[in-house]
Amino acid sequence: MTRCPWPRNELAIRYHDEEWGVPVHDDRLLFEFLILEGAQAGLSWDTVLAKRERYRKVYDNFDAAKVARYDEAKCARLLADPGIVRNRLKVASSVSNAQAFLAVRKEFGSFDRYAWGFVNGKPLVNRWRELKQIPARTAESDALSKDLKKRGFRFVGSTICYAFLQATGMVNDHLVTCFRYRELSTGRTAFSEP
Repeated sequence: MTRCPWPRNELAIRYHDEEWGVPVHDDRLLFEFLILEGAQAGLSWDTVLAKRERYRKVYDNFDAAKVARYDEAKCARLLADPGIVRNRLKVASSVSNAQAFLAVRKEFGSFDRYAWGFVNGKPLVNRWRELKQIPARTAESDALSKDLKKRGFRFVGSTICYAFLQATGMVNDHLVTCFRYRELSTGRTAFSEP
């Protein structure tokens, strides 16, 4: 079985094989990926992936309505927790991003409808043969980043937004040689939450 070459440990391999690039339409999971991709800024995805279960626990399973109400005391507890990325700006942005997320959901009916609008409602399927061909950003991620920032989101630069689009299946960037490429291109797979 041939897969993309970037997953190099058991956790990353499972993430690649079961989640990465699978279309996500669940608002809670979209919020989770938005927060985790922002937490990754300046770090490796492996670092964040290893902390994901702890994030789910201390972030109320990424319930945006609950995160939006976090106060200074809760943020201080988060900053003291070695199980997550302890960066003051990232923790603060998770709260303000939750508030902005709720505003988008109210305006569009769902964050899903809003986010998928940047790819016209269906996954963009690329045909990369090598990792070096995959861009760090695209016109779609530029547009998403610009609009999120306008709405008050932070840690949503274009590169972070492109990683978000890849993770949530709005873009299929599995290499054409990867066994997941065909499965996701033909729509024969669906993501079910853990």
